[in-house]
Order: sequence, then structure tokens, then C-alpha cells
Amino acid sequence: MPTITQDRLPGLCPSSTITDRFRAFDAQHPWIYRALEQLVEERLGAGAKKVGMKALFEALRWRHPHKVRGLNNNYTALYARRLLAEHPQWASVIEIRRRRSP
Repeated sequence: MPTITQDRLPGLCPSSTITDRFRAFDAQHPWIYRALEQLVEERLGAGAKKVGMKALFEALRWRHPHKVRGLNNNYTALYARRLLAEHPQWASVIEIRRRRSP
């Protein structure tokens, strides 16, 4: 399975916004979102009261070391927002902050 680095996402120029880069990355790697959903469910099932997105990213890197090239820590907030949009019941366990960039 080929990997795509952040710098070489198809159709993006260097001045693309973080949201543009995230959308392109997410479209190329839909399994990452599903894996994050599964990790949240695992953590909640184990009794967690809070789930940190950076910890989930590290868990993905640990479980899939050759498949997560280009998984940028700048995407944590955007994945958190997507998870909450699709799972509003997780609002009390996944913390988000006000966005400062587009």
C-alpha cells in the first residue's frame, strides 16, 4: 500500500490551508478515521472518562508503523472535530478548543 507524505498530497500547493491538507490526507487514508473511532470506543469501553487525540495518534503509529506516514499532529484537532460531528455523544470525553486557523 503506497503512502503519501504531507508534502506530496495530490492537487495541493504549498500555500494550501491545514484544512485543505487534512481533507486531502483524510480522503487518501479513510482507514485512519475508522481506526480512531475504534480506539475511542476501546478507551471508553475500558472506562476512560477523557480521550486525548494525541494519545490516539501515537497508538495508531504504534499499531501501524508503516501505514501512517504523513499523519501530521496538526490534524489532531480536525480529526477530533470530525469525530464529534459524527458522534456528538462523545462531546464530554473529547476536548476541543476554539480554532485559530482556517
